[in-house]
Amino acid sequence: MTDAAELRRLTQELLVTHPPATTDRLDFLKARFDAGLAWVHFPVGLGGLDVSRSLQAVVDAELEAAGAPDNDPRRIGIGLGMAAPTILRYGTDEQKQRFLRPLWVGEEVWCQLFSEPGAGSDLAALGTRAVREGDHWVVNGQKVWTSSAHLARWAILIARTDPDVPKHAGITYFLCDMTDPGVEVRPLRQITGEAEFNEVFLTDVRIPDSRRLGEVGDGWRVAQTTLNNERVAIGGMRLPREGGMIGPVSKTWRERPELRTHDLHQRLLKLWVEAEVTRLTGERLRQQLVAGQPGPEGAGMKLAFARLNQEISGLEVELRGEEGLLYDDWTMRRPELVDFTGRDAGYRYLRSKGNSIEGGTSEVLLNIVAERVLGLPSEPRTDKDVAWKDLAR
Repeated sequence: MTDAAELRRLTQELLVTHPPATTDRLDFLKARFDAGLAWVHFPVGLGGLDVSRSLQAVVDAELEAAGAPDNDPRRIGIGLGMAAPTILRYGTDEQKQRFLRPLWVGEEVWCQLFSEPGAGSDLAALGTRAVREGDHWVVNGQKVWTSSAHLARWAILIARTDPDVPKHAGITYFLCDMTDPGVEVRPLRQITGEAEFNEVFLTDVRIPDSRRLGEVGDGWRVAQTTLNNERVAIGGMRLPREGGMIGPVSKTWRERPELRTHDLHQRLLKLWVEAEVTRLTGERLRQQLVAGQPGPEGAGMKLAFARLNQEISGLEVELRGEEGLLYDDWTMRRPELVDFTGRDAGYRYLRSKGNSIEGGTSEVLLNIVAERVLGLPSEPRTDKDVAWKDLAR
């Protein structure tokens, strides 16, 4: 049985055979993956050792102490947090072998082709079509709000393969090569001035059936694995105390006593406590994940994340007064990652407005918490048994 002591031994063995100071970064990450120290809870041969997820912290601590490079998780977060667990659960052996290693080491960036202009909150109403032609599927449609599409080599894609059945039943899940002919990525400039999001147009894109994930028509069930993991990845990320948005405003409070008022003090204390409670709840959620797949509880974490970010960033702008109205740079750029704490208060305030939309709108997540966590009655649905092609649009 592999325990903490054995994991420490294996990690030290990796550090001896591949010293971080003299080993190429990518070579080190590949060696780490091959040693089963990437995702220790994944199967042997797929970056793991088939042990408890909780033991990952043992490996990470040893590597951090040795100054070993990481895989830049913020840059490849969609691959790590959404594509990988879905491929692991539903992929064929060939798909797992092909995609998981380059995904984890960061050789291949992933994006998510789910939302559409007419199917955001009601994702199951999506209209992008995939029609089978022999061993391929021909895909036509438009996706929107696609983070990292301008950087991505691969995409997780859901498309409608049967319009004659109710909307949830006629969807299939694919792995799409973003370099294929017919894939066009256009920037979406946001209120921050950046274009981290994109819209993606798919015109006669041919996807081999070998890159279908799961059964035909079972895409909605496969997508639930992705969405549940996405909410945990966004709302339940591991943070130190005063990590995230509460950190900069707390630092300003300590360093700028002339800005303080009694009212702002009371609000900051309340938000600090809520941020800490949310952080500790995230730790508990990650411990629950040791026992299985993430469930609807992640929706609650994502809700808290969005609300706190918006309230904390609003408080920070007020605390800074006139300074809070300044903005550092409106230059149009295509960033590789979102850095909430690395820019000014104005950026944090504007960017946090998207937190209640991305990763599932807060309104949809409230329904998930109500129905799947609290067990309240479902909202009436008139479209449950109606074929997608007959729905009003």
